[in-house]
Amino acid sequence: MTYPFQTDSLVKDIVNEFPKAADVFKRNRIDFCCGGNIPLEEAASEKSVNANEIIQELQQLFDTYKGTKEDVAVWTDSASDVIINHVIEQYHRPLEEELANLSPYVTKVAKVHGGHRPELLKVYELFYELKKELLEHTAKEEELVFPMLQKLDTTTGETRSEMIKEITELEKEHDHAGAILKELRDITSDFQPPMDACGTYRLVYKRLELLEEQTFMHVHLENNILFPRYIA
Repeated sequence: MTYPFQTDSLVKDIVNEFPKAADVFKRNRIDFCCGGNIPLEEAASEKSVNANEIIQELQQLFDTYKGTKEDVAVWTDSASDVIINHVIEQYHRPLEEELANLSPYVTKVAKVHGGHRPELLKVYELFYELKKELLEHTAKEEELVFPMLQKLDTTTGETRSEMIKEITELEKEHDHAGAILKELRDITSDFQPPMDACGTYRLVYKRLELLEEQTFMHVHLENNILFPRYIA
């Protein structure tokens, strides 16, 4: 995937094509919502920032995001330690960052538009339920379950039974997160905003859909490749 943006690209088009770009624009006080219908160079000039430096920052972020696209089948024959480290670095850390960055957008859209779009109040409720669930879940994996898995060779009897119990509980939590994501998809009509939605409104829906995609990949890697090694 070739990097598609230049300084003459419209701010709104950059965010539409690459929703994570909104974080870069927010840090640089560039309006990608109502004021996004101007070239990046012009928007940067208005805020006295360097458009080329923003392009470089976007390029780095784009390359990082592009690197998360993967064929999970390649992990089937990988060692468990390798898979666990991959899950932590490529899913847990980016998930924590995305949940933190997306939160203020979800809150803003619910606050500004929830009065006449009640589904956004439900989106707000579901998102924060999902956020709490996922952060608690990933913390438990890293602090308890993954270390147990990595000690498999010396794990027998009661300890092994406890490990299987924890894996079963994690799979139930995966199911719960999946149910929340399904409800989010339903309440947002497959993450399709109304025709009159503002840029931030559209951004929230796009990033929720990306969050769904990454969560499903994350869960697939654990449920279908990693965990079966220990509960078969």
